[in-house]
Amino acid sequence: MSHKRNPQSLLTPAMRDVLHAIAKAGRPPIAMLTPAQAKQGYALGAGVLEINAQKMARDDTLHIPTRDGATLRAKLWAEHAHPNLPVLLYFHGGGFTVGSPETHEVLCKHLAHLAQCAVMALDYRLAPEHTFPTAHNDAVDALQWLAAQASSLGLDATRIAIGGDSAGGTLTAATAIAARDAGIDLQLQLMFYPGCSPDHMPSAHSFEKGFLLEKTSIDYFYSHYMPNPSERHDPRFSPLLADVTGVAPAWLGLAECDPLVDEGVAYADHLRLAGVPVDLEIYKGVVHSFIQMGRVIPEALTAHADAARALRHAFGL
Repeated sequence: MSHKRNPQSLLTPAMRDVLHAIAKAGRPPIAMLTPAQAKQGYALGAGVLEINAQKMARDDTLHIPTRDGATLRAKLWAEHAHPNLPVLLYFHGGGFTVGSPETHEVLCKHLAHLAQCAVMALDYRLAPEHTFPTAHNDAVDALQWLAAQASSLGLDATRIAIGGDSAGGTLTAATAIAARDAGIDLQLQLMFYPGCSPDHMPSAHSFEKGFLLEKTSIDYFYSHYMPNPSERHDPRFSPLLADVTGVAPAWLGLAECDPLVDEGVAYADHLRLAGVPVDLEIYKGVVHSFIQMGRVIPEALTAHADAARALRHAFGL
């Protein structure tokens, strides 16, 4: 994408107000915090700008075994206790370092409500305690477990989608590739502003500072997840480097004023060149993480509705 010389002028008035309020609060940049402080701060701040959570008939805690003998927690939400529900396996954002199903609970419940499906949010292991490719392996293990256990959970094993935001979008892209290789027939891969490239693209410089997610924050997160920078060229982290022929159809929702926006556009093009059906939406005047600001940013609710529409279409609803 081409970017204006004064990118601040792109922001919507509501988005500008949110960024001003955040700056006025005077919190230290995340790159100045220890990982433990970052985790705590992110958890405390989650939900501040969210809509009210939808009420769910199902609110289950699941336990998923991994290839290395660990057990992962996941939350399963559904508005109705109907049998044979389609399901979205969701990977939360947070730079592979912060976040949990609870930080994305409102979003997941809203998608479950709008798409009339179940949503399973995975509590994958985080950096710096667990470095690359642990999060990726956890995501793939959770999908394989879900595909095998769906019927016993009252879910439809023939209607599984995966999705996520930011780092969770990266996990979604890489897991869709692993699903193709494993013969798991996904109905959709749904990604909000994923990271896809081993290197910064032009938007990382256009929106380097002052747009919530900053370039230094991206480097902070990646350095914890990938202490060895050469690993950034692994396709499990940079799906732009992967062969994506035959992966599931994709829906991407990007923020115009986001350091990662060019990576999302490039990945949409990469998928299309491989013959993969792609739906791409770029929400004007908003920043990274806007989908969790539904109380004050109208574009968040639009993005929720668009994503849910894509899910319903993929599930045949």
